[in-house]
Amino acid sequence: MSTSDLFDDPTPAPPCGRTPLAERMRPRTFDEYVGQEALIGPGKPLREAIERDLLQSVILWGPPGTGKTSLARLIAHTAHAHFIAFSAVLAGIKEIKDVMAGAERARRARGRRTIVFVDEIHRFNKAQQDAFLPRVESGDIVLIGATTENPSFEVNAPLLSRSQVFVLQPLDDADVTVLVTRALKDPDRGLGHEPLDVDEAALAAMARYANGDARVALNLLEFAAGSAPTSEGRRHVSEAFLLQSIARRALIYDKSGEEHYNLISALHKSMRNSDPDAAVYWLARMLEAGEDPLYIARRLVRFASEDIGNADPQALLVAMAAKEATHFIGMPEGNTALTQAVTYLSSAPKSNAVYRAYQQAAADAHTDRAEPVPLHLRNAPTSLMKTLDYGKGYRYAHDEADGVTGMECLPENLRGRKYYQPTERGFEKEIKRRLDAWDDLKKKRRS
Repeated sequence: MSTSDLFDDPTPAPPCGRTPLAERMRPRTFDEYVGQEALIGPGKPLREAIERDLLQSVILWGPPGTGKTSLARLIAHTAHAHFIAFSAVLAGIKEIKDVMAGAERARRARGRRTIVFVDEIHRFNKAQQDAFLPRVESGDIVLIGATTENPSFEVNAPLLSRSQVFVLQPLDDADVTVLVTRALKDPDRGLGHEPLDVDEAALAAMARYANGDARVALNLLEFAAGSAPTSEGRRHVSEAFLLQSIARRALIYDKSGEEHYNLISALHKSMRNSDPDAAVYWLARMLEAGEDPLYIARRLVRFASEDIGNADPQALLVAMAAKEATHFIGMPEGNTALTQAVTYLSSAPKSNAVYRAYQQAAADAHTDRAEPVPLHLRNAPTSLMKTLDYGKGYRYAHDEADGVTGMECLPENLRGRKYYQPTERGFEKEIKRRLDAWDDLKKKRRS
């Protein structure tokens, strides 16, 4: 891979018309940069550091099309440093080491820093990321990494601790509309020289469809402009024509990445807060993006026990039935079974008493002395066990009028512990009434 400056590529650029519109419309100055005002608006720390040439190593984290690469290009044109760009998809450890060695030589010979931009830095493995570390520490390079993945998980801790993370947000519809309108009017880089009319409603639809991604909006504009019908020598893009041009939107999702965990967390917390509308929306977001429906079904089964439990014992049955139905009929038909379960679980009374009971019992099992099982609770299938008093003193509950004895069932050191404490919600209110009554009976019989 060539280590030439990304912006001084000796290869002749293709004619402007052959370069994608999104590439042609990249901002050349901060005044042209749209969005991320909280980071690079006038007077903001990142903007000041760039313009005063005081930039240290940074990680730019944000969804696609939010301006990470464009910001790196602006830094390249502003900074008084040698600028080298890598693509983590193409570069290997050898290319990285060569560039690091060159950066060290440049710093020693001319006192000149090197800015290294790594697009999709999350695709570099640990060894590749480690290769940057000595030069970052020595100040030979300023590293700018761009990633769509959470740096906490995808960037090595030593490298992350030496870099400042800046989070880029998805563009809002107004920002996307500004970019699309600019591309329509620009006669040099955009479509301003073409006989083209685009309705306001079509512009609004582009912004909605882009979902915060400037590249998606500009690609859609370019496609629609090139295929729009012509009338009296001018092409016209209406909202109706645009909607015909829009393929089904691919939702941003990674079944092993952060968005996977963000969405399942949103689903859980919406059901826990008894909000079936939000829960169905997050369910749809996951299923439409291609999530494994049985993964969701397994999470619903867990939720039924952890967050509902005996407040509605039917919840676990509904969740299991949804899992079986989804497995039996597959997708997309299984989406209704999952929706039925999600709406039922959202609407059910909530209790985490079962979850808390296990957590507390598990904590005691780990921390308290592991007392042997009391003799009266042990079976005695052999004569030797009987002579050792296995089973002695056991009282058969069905022999009692109320089906309850005063017999202790916990080890001596844990007697009196209450792990399961039902709430007053749903069916647990009835369970609490029963347990309280049985506790009174046990106390009377023990006394």
